Amino acid sequence: DESKPPRSIHRRRRPVRSVLRLATTVEEVGVSGSRRVADTGAHSLLLVPRCPPPDARESGRRRPRARHCGASHRQRAGPSPKRATMSAQAQAFKKEGNKLFQAGRHKEAIEKYTQAIAADGTDHTFYSNRSAAYAALEMWEEAAEDGRSCIRVKKDFIKGYFRLAVALRALKRYKDAVDNIKMGLAVDPGNADLKKQASEMEEIMRKEKVVALAAKAHELAQNSDFGEALKTIDRGLALDGGNKELTTLKARIEPKFQAAEKRRVQGLSRPERAKEDGDAKYKNADFEGAIAAYTACLDALPSKTTDLALKALGNRAACYKQLSNFDGTIEDCTAVLEVEPDNVKSLVRRAQAFEAVERYKSALQDVKFVLSMPPNTVGQANWSLCNTMQHRLNRVVQQLKTGNM
Repeated sequence: DESKPPRSIHRRRRPVRSVLRLATTVEEVGVSGSRRVADTGAHSLLLVPRCPPPDARESGRRRPRARHCGASHRQRAGPSPKRATMSAQAQAFKKEGNKLFQAGRHKEAIEKYTQAIAADGTDHTFYSNRSAAYAALEMWEEAAEDGRSCIRVKKDFIKGYFRLAVALRALKRYKDAVDNIKMGLAVDPGNADLKKQASEMEEIMRKEKVVALAAKAHELAQNSDFGEALKTIDRGLALDGGNKELTTLKARIEPKFQAAEKRRVQGLSRPERAKEDGDAKYKNADFEGAIAAYTACLDALPSKTTDLALKALGNRAACYKQLSNFDGTIEDCTAVLEVEPDNVKSLVRRAQAFEAVERYKSALQDVKFVLSMPPNTVGQANWSLCNTMQHRLNRVVQQLKTGNM
C-alpha cells in the first residue's frame, strides 16, 4: 500500500548500548567476536558491546540480559577432581575402620579413622567414630578431644555431645560433662540419651559431695571442732537425709558439742552471754527479745567502741529494721559507722532506713559510698542491691528538684 510510509520510518531506532573508549590500537570489537580496524587518527576507538550481539536476538522474544557483558560467563565451579578423589578415599578409610571396629580391632580402626581425617577433615563422622574407638580402649582424653572436634565441625550433630559427655564422665569431670550436655539439649531439647546422662551425672555429683562432706566432718570432729562438724553433717544430710554414716557421726558428736558449748558459755562474760542470748532470739524471729538482750549487752560494756559493742549495735539495728523502727536503725548504724566508716552492712541498712523515712539524699549518699568501695569488699548481693537503689533514688531526687512529687 503506497499510501502508508515504510514501516522503518515510524520504527523507533534502538539505542546502541555500547561504550566508546580510547584505545592505543586500531581495533574495533565486532559483533561476532572478531576484531575490525577503525582508524580514528591520533587514537582509535574500541567499541565494547554491553548487550548480546544482534544476530543472537530471537524474533518476538527478548533475550535475557547477560549478567556479565564483554567477558565470558563464569561457571559455578564444582568440586575439583582431586577433592573428589580425596573424599572418596576418606570414605573408603572410614568403611575399613568401621569393619575393624565391629571386629573389636579398635587400635587398627583408629588408624583408619585417622587416615580418613587426614584425607578429609570436614566430615564430623570420622571424629565421632574415632572417639568411640578411643572410648573402647578407655583412652578418655583422646575420646574427649575427638568429641570436641566433632562438635566443632558440626554443631547440630547430637552424637558428638554424647561422645564428649561419656568421655568427661569417665574422667570424673562431671560438671564439664553436665555443661556439655546442656549445650546439646539446647540443640535437641528432647534427646532422651542426653537427658539420661545428665540425670545420672547429677546423681553421681550429689553422692560424691555427700562423701566429701562426711570426710570433712570426721576431720573437724578429730580436731574437736564439734560446732563446725555438726554444721557440715547437716549440709550432708540435706543432700542425703538417710545417710547412715552421717547420722551415726552426728549422734556421737552432739553430746560432745553440748558439753563443750556449756563449758564455753560458762567462761563468757556477762555482756558476751547477753549478746549470744540476743543472737539465739534473733534466729527464732523474737526481735523484741533480741533487742532487749543486745541492749543488756551494751549496758554492761564500759565502751561502745569495742568489737563486741559494735556487733551488738549492728545486730540491734537489724532487729529495729525488722520492726520498722527506722529511727532506731539509723541511730545504731551511725554509731557503728563512727568507729568503722567502711562497715558495709551498716551502710546498706542505714541507706534503706533513710529511704523509708524519705531522707532520699542521705540514702543516696550512703549507696554511692558503698558502690565506690572495692567489689570484693562489698559482695555481689550488696552491690546489686545498692545499684538498684541508686537508680531509684536518683529518679526520686530529680523529681523532687523539678517539683513533680
